[in-house]
Amino acid sequence: MNSSLSLLELNALVRETLEAELTDEYWVRAELSEVRVNSSGHCYVEFVQKSDRNHSLLAKARGIIWSNVWYLLKAYFESITRQPLCEGIKVLVKVSVSFHELYGYSLIVSDIDPKYTLGDLAQRRLEILRKLDEEGVLHLNQELSMPLLPQRVAVISSPTAAGFGDFCNQLRTNAYGFYFQVQLFSAVMQGQRLEASVLQALDRIYARNEEFDVVVIIRGGGATSELADFDSYLLASACAQFPLPIITGIGHERDDTVLDTVAHTRVKTPTAAAEFLIQQVANSAAVLDTLKTTLFKGVKQLVSTQKTQLETLAACLPAKAMKRLADAKVALTTMQHQLSYLVSSQFQQQRHFLALWNQKVDDAAPERLLARGYSLALHQGKALRSVEKLQRGDTVEVRLQHGSFTSIVTDLSNKIDR
Repeated sequence: MNSSLSLLELNALVRETLEAELTDEYWVRAELSEVRVNSSGHCYVEFVQKSDRNHSLLAKARGIIWSNVWYLLKAYFESITRQPLCEGIKVLVKVSVSFHELYGYSLIVSDIDPKYTLGDLAQRRLEILRKLDEEGVLHLNQELSMPLLPQRVAVISSPTAAGFGDFCNQLRTNAYGFYFQVQLFSAVMQGQRLEASVLQALDRIYARNEEFDVVVIIRGGGATSELADFDSYLLASACAQFPLPIITGIGHERDDTVLDTVAHTRVKTPTAAAEFLIQQVANSAAVLDTLKTTLFKGVKQLVSTQKTQLETLAACLPAKAMKRLADAKVALTTMQHQLSYLVSSQFQQQRHFLALWNQKVDDAAPERLLARGYSLALHQGKALRSVEKLQRGDTVEVRLQHGSFTSIVTDLSNKIDR
């Protein structure tokens, strides 16, 4: 048992062996799974390597960036990549191997190659854009028509961001005096919560999308390095398929995120976003002014043309009226002659008709019948047509053409001899 080692002795042997065998520094490719800066300014990271096939963990190691090195590497890395060292990115770092009896195996970082990370970030952006393109949604938002008067504005931003205040002030004090209705949908605009927060804001706007003309996503006052948070597939997909045009003002001229690529319109800053909206309304106002001028000229020309036509008609009106009156007079005279002829013809026909009827009436008169030898028998003042109402002894008056006489009924017979 005298050959046994204590744990401290074994760890010391490991340290001495590693320090003797691994004396050089090595450039190592890995992914960051944890980044933490303590109160002393030292940065502690965790390096991992995952399988390309199923993303299972293949290797893991602890890394340390001492405060004096961290101060320099942080600024250098962010100035090149425009984003901080954070979980999920791939890095190429220069390390030396260290082993401590208490803390174990560590990689001490002395340098970093931001171009490697930049290439990885660019590749990630390309992969997101390629996926959106394959899904057929990459340019959907850009194909929407910008409203002629985008005055109802839904804004996604932090309520305390200076950029939101600049945006509202620019709209409120525009030189044209245009009115804009702005409603803020609060969201976290940096860090790990950005994606979920902005997606929630988009959901709230979507539920009321008929109340707005455009959506503006702005951030102001944040570090340029934080723009990588906008390279999100879920966020880009939601914005690309959103039913309202989306305007982004989240970075600077040289920065370009996936969200900027899929948005309808990308501008540099929140102030530039406000200026874009003002200019859109101004352009529509200018078109309306042009239409007003054109309409005024058109109406004026039409009135002038109609006036000329009326004057021409007025000049021709007396002659036309005289001709009309003459034609009407001739027509009336003709109609008068025709009417007179028709009335005269009708009178002659009616007179002939009446003469015929008068002749018939005269022929049917009792006097004519008596003159022909007929007689008229009256009983009690009424003409007799039958003997049925007579009795023997009744007095009957008989009228002839010349005079009348009275007879007493002595015999009655229904039989008439012919």
